[in-house]
Amino acid sequence: MAKTAKAAATVLLLLLVLTDTHPYRTSAARPIKTVVILVMENRSFDHMLGWMKKLNPEINGVDGSESNPLNTTDPKSSKIFFGNQSHFVDPDPGHSFQAIREQIFGSADTSIDKPPMNGFAQQALSMDPNMPQSVMNGFFPEKVAVYESLVSEFAVVDRWFASVPASTQPNRLYVHSGTSHGATSNVPAQLAKGFPQRTIFEDLDDAGISFGIYFQNIPATLFYRNLRKLKYVTKFHPYDLTFKNDAKNGKLPGYVVIEQRYTDSKIEPANDDHPSHDVYQGQMFVKEVYETLRSSPQWNETLFLITYDEHGGFYDHVPTPNHGIPSPDDIVGPEPVFFQF
Repeated sequence: MAKTAKAAATVLLLLLVLTDTHPYRTSAARPIKTVVILVMENRSFDHMLGWMKKLNPEINGVDGSESNPLNTTDPKSSKIFFGNQSHFVDPDPGHSFQAIREQIFGSADTSIDKPPMNGFAQQALSMDPNMPQSVMNGFFPEKVAVYESLVSEFAVVDRWFASVPASTQPNRLYVHSGTSHGATSNVPAQLAKGFPQRTIFEDLDDAGISFGIYFQNIPATLFYRNLRKLKYVTKFHPYDLTFKNDAKNGKLPGYVVIEQRYTDSKIEPANDDHPSHDVYQGQMFVKEVYETLRSSPQWNETLFLITYDEHGGFYDHVPTPNHGIPSPDDIVGPEPVFFQF
């Protein structure tokens, strides 16, 4: 559960901002009327933004002194220091519950406090002899030039964490509902059935606030069972056909979810940043969304939040909080882990 963005809490906070009707607060005090959420895939903070510390020393990033041993039980083990030479990553690093536990604790059989964050290289080595170099490298700022520009102009949050030490869908479920309903992995049968928890979308609907989901292939938001109801069918919009026009005409809803292309092809390459997808495509997509919003008449009343669902097996130096974290619903995860969230 390395550092990414704890979007669920943020989204709930944003709902409070949108629905605040305190009589003494003016529109000038709370100008945000449109919230746009873009959740990218499977990269840690240090991997994508750690070297941005060179641009802004206040960012809790990296300086190259960070390292991981190849064997956490051997005091004489070789170490790999964190570098800035990341590029195309293939194969995909491990990010199952068991893999993440080893990455942050140094062993899949322990949960000590405070996590030493020293098992990334070791776990990667167990998958592929070249993978430790992949997970122990980040992008030099100029290699992710869109983020370099955004970091120079806008806020960066370096203390957000993935909601659950697990793979993509459990964390994506958290984003708009504050829980994965006990899921700690991507189980196709569960995803096909859909998850029953209440989401921010029902809250928005009850509050009379509009929302829209702009998708490029299968929307991950449909894993929420409630969004499959006929009453919400008009909330789903093909991104390529509608997003730019809605933004240009000032017709974006109050709460906007942007979904990427999660599948890769030569004609339509994936743009979600999930390895082994090319980060260049993700950068171009973020740029497109940002520039579309920036040119919209709604821009001055828009909050654009870019985050990642989880760290994807890539190194991060900030210890994961693992004590005093309340469970959202007291649901215990499935065997053999029985994770209590």
